[in-house]
Amino acid sequence: MRIAVVDVGGTSIKSGMWEDGTIKEVRETDTNAKLGGTHVMQTVIEILKGYENFQAVGVSTAGQVDTEKGLILYANENIPGYTGMKIKENLENTFHVPAAVQNDVNSAAAGEAFCGAGREQKDFLCLTYGTGVGGAIVINGEVYNGSGYSAGEFGGIVTHPEDRTPETDFFSGCYERYASTTALVQRVSGRFPSLKNGREIFAKKEDPEVEELIGQWIDEIVYGLITLVHIFNPAMIVLGGGIMEQDYVVERVREKLDKHIIPSFRNVKIAQAQLGNMAGMLGAAQAAKKEYEKQQ
Repeated sequence: MRIAVVDVGGTSIKSGMWEDGTIKEVRETDTNAKLGGTHVMQTVIEILKGYENFQAVGVSTAGQVDTEKGLILYANENIPGYTGMKIKENLENTFHVPAAVQNDVNSAAAGEAFCGAGREQKDFLCLTYGTGVGGAIVINGEVYNGSGYSAGEFGGIVTHPEDRTPETDFFSGCYERYASTTALVQRVSGRFPSLKNGREIFAKKEDPEVEELIGQWIDEIVYGLITLVHIFNPAMIVLGGGIMEQDYVVERVREKLDKHIIPSFRNVKIAQAQLGNMAGMLGAAQAAKKEYEKQQ
């Protein structure tokens, strides 16, 4: 079976062809997100026209997704006019094959569940750290969507209530404002303006001041995980996003978290995501395969 897959991000759209359990014909196209949701939808269609002989389409995308209808429930202004976009309907009308649409973090979690860090676990949590903090809940090998298709918004955990100003910013005082890669860069560049991304920061981690700032940021990661461990009592938490490719971060998270959770919860395994930027496409392929089988 051949399934065309796309992973729509704010900067680029990754695409490929799932066949025999692997993604082939991988390509990357600029999203040009500021041109709006209609432009992004048309770009996806044009990308898919470049692939041949597929029986289904899988889409991993930024934004909150109604997985039944395959439409965007909500997207921020990173992609103007994307909210309400009927992705599934557009693709099925264009290509006349089944299509499945999932939120990008849920797709990544599904990929990790199927053939990545979570493949031997029925239940686990997945968090990705980047511009914000995304989350997903996997139960019995399936992503749990919640009543409104938006479960796992872990970036919205309130970790600093003293900073809450919800009338102007829903995420004020919340986890992603302090634990994201964006937060790390802001924290470090405030003192070291020449360090402008995670790679540059970790190249300087032997500097005691930089190391201290990284340590403060890792504390913020742990604060959110403490809450999640005590609510879900998971066997595993998978940490993803480019910054989590740093072994140093994951090792320090493991070490610090253990000291902050009740002893009976310390069986939780903290694991690095294994699939990198292929996770979303692999998860999208699994969703599309299920949609195809459902319609047969």
